[in-house]
Amino acid sequence: MCSLCGVLGANEHWTDAVARRGIYTRNAEIVDRRRERANRVRVANQILAPFGMRLADWQGTSFVISSRTGKTEMITDLGHLWQAAERLSGKTCDPLDSAVIASVEASRHG
Repeated sequence: MCSLCGVLGANEHWTDAVARRGIYTRNAEIVDRRRERANRVRVANQILAPFGMRLADWQGTSFVISSRTGKTEMITDLGHLWQAAERLSGKTCDPLDSAVIASVEASRHG
């Protein structure tokens, strides 16, 4: 989604599970949206682990990404995740790197 659509659409990021009038979603209830958000954090942490990073939900409105050394940064949505990870680590973080994908797959099966 382009940034203009995000500005004109609403305060929510397109990755957020929000109920919108006239659109079917399985996340119509607050508890379902929170569960979906927690699931996105869990998956993000599987991908961030090889980079020595961890993501946490903050009050259902933002996220906190942190490094093993204690550096932290607050981000408003998952669209800012990889830029923040690179700032904190000081290196390129490619979630599509074959080693990262192998690590995530190994953690899911082992």
